[in-house]
Amino acid sequence: MAARKTPAPPAEKPAWTFLTNHAHVLLCIARDPQARFRDLADQVGITERAAQRIVAELEEAGYLTHEREGRRNTYRVRAHLPLRHPVERKSKVAALLALVSEE
Repeated sequence: MAARKTPAPPAEKPAWTFLTNHAHVLLCIARDPQARFRDLADQVGITERAAQRIVAELEEAGYLTHEREGRRNTYRVRAHLPLRHPVERKSKVAALLALVSEE
């Protein structure tokens, strides 16, 4: 009788990452413009409330816009805008999206 393999434990969340939760949410929306807050929260590893707050902050800062389509929102990333921190201000959101695209 062959021994049963136990499933691998889930990957541990790293203590820190190179990108912020704001960047992660923006990237997720760029990949799926109709993502729900629940989807964003699951992908980024944050609460739905945090995902809502981050989306609101990104919209307030002009990095996202949305259109209501039935019961869902469709978001648009304004990729021509510069990144916010002075160190990367010369780079555009589009460069960040291209850097971490799955293609």
